[in-house]
Amino acid sequence: MTDKPINVILVDDHPLVVDGIRARLEAEPGIRVVGDAANGLKAVEAAMELKPDVVMMDVSMPVMNGFEATKKLRECCPEVRVLILSMHDNREYILQLIQSGASGYILKDVSSEEMVKAIETVHHGGTYFSSGASQTLFARFDEPSAPADDGSVLTPRELTVLRLLAGGRNNKEIARELDISVRTVETHRQNIKSKLNIQTAAGLVKYAIEHNLVQLS
Repeated sequence: MTDKPINVILVDDHPLVVDGIRARLEAEPGIRVVGDAANGLKAVEAAMELKPDVVMMDVSMPVMNGFEATKKLRECCPEVRVLILSMHDNREYILQLIQSGASGYILKDVSSEEMVKAIETVHHGGTYFSSGASQTLFARFDEPSAPADDGSVLTPRELTVLRLLAGGRNNKEIARELDISVRTVETHRQNIKSKLNIQTAAGLVKYAIEHNLVQLS
């Protein structure tokens, strides 16, 4: 736990949902809810004013939905991480939100512990998908495709690291799984970003999905 709490804005058009999430997070000393909003437009305005670390947001909302709000936040507040909290385990929803710039996607049935883990993960630059979202996203690909030519510049170990990153693993988990140091994982990660000219974790996930590099049965 860091000394400085993670500042979070909650966005949902159902007050009871916001109140429930706020109550779940208030018990966490490392997280501070600094504001809330009932639609995407208000979320963007709140983010510009309050400058949170993470915006945790629903998808289906009036005035401006989660897709548009995520795009707007990426433009006006690129330092803010967007974590989607939704009841929809729809693959197209998840893909579109990743393409819009979201760093994670969790379902509303997650435990408080997993919600906190997701907030911490995206805050520290990672991507996070709850187990239900991961199964929906990675279980099957309707149209198998070969990796793009630029994927061939990656070494076998880099491809393995990329697959694990896209599957939601953080550096420590990858290091443990591959029996290498965290520093080595970080080096691989930087090499992957450099070779693919992709600088964000969400961008790496998007690349892996588009080029069928993640196939979990």
